[in-house]
Amino acid sequence: MTREAGVTSEATYLIDASVYIFRYYFALPPNWTSRSGYATEAVYGFTNFLLEMLARRPRHIACAFDESLGSCFRNELYPDYKCSRALPDEALAYQLAACREMAEALGIASFASERYEADDILATLNRLCLDQQPIIVSRDKDLGQLLDRGAVSLWDFAADKHSDAAAIQAKFGVRPGQIADYLALVGDSSDDIPGVPGIGSKTAARLLAEFDDVESLLQQLKRVAELPLRGAAGIAARLGEHAEQIGLAKRLASLEENIELNIALADLRPQLVGVAVAQALADEFGIGGLKAKIGRTLAADNREMV
Repeated sequence: MTREAGVTSEATYLIDASVYIFRYYFALPPNWTSRSGYATEAVYGFTNFLLEMLARRPRHIACAFDESLGSCFRNELYPDYKCSRALPDEALAYQLAACREMAEALGIASFASERYEADDILATLNRLCLDQQPIIVSRDKDLGQLLDRGAVSLWDFAADKHSDAAAIQAKFGVRPGQIADYLALVGDSSDDIPGVPGIGSKTAARLLAEFDDVESLLQQLKRVAELPLRGAAGIAARLGEHAEQIGLAKRLASLEENIELNIALADLRPQLVGVAVAQALADEFGIGGLKAKIGRTLAADNREMV
């Protein structure tokens, strides 16, 4: 997909907020401080990023935030899910909350849940926006699943790189709709999802080229053993031994797209906001250097919405 897919006016952007918050948290020096004494480099970077998104004059825009670490429904299925990730300390928690507050002050619909992850929220928003050909703003491979569900692009904003369905298949060797099946076989260390021992990316892609999903794969292990793959019999045996784990891993890697958000498509339009309120919040968070940019961006947006 060309770069123009991300700059077209009247596009619909669904933003994986935490990816960019953490990017700026680790990439920027602590040159900004809130009135309450917390460092706010992530707030500065994220706010500037949102202003650049708004400057593209999107038809619809929304942010999904992660607030479910340790409390997600996936932890009920598998207590070790994301167990290697530490909860944010007080300083980071302040910036995460401040970023959401700034997004809302800029008139961007924002969502979070203690039970569902940002990825699930984005999947639900994507379903709501099917006719709008949404662009998913993230570099999270799990969200590649949405390219089989109406989204036209997975856009890594920082690298200005778009991935469409063909790009996902070229990278992983499977269709976007098979990403959860792929992860169920190879595992996902970033989420502490176990894989099948001895099943690497190439073997998983080869298996999923032959079978549509892991359910079909597990139902035809005899056929797996007869495939022209090195060690096919051993692969079939391992799959059978880990069948229960594979089913659980796919459930963990699959996105939930039916969350009750109680919104309509119109609620994702950029909202008419008071420029002074957003600028006052910028002062509160010690990022007053963005006040002029906030004024220009929101004034233009408000003129268009009146």
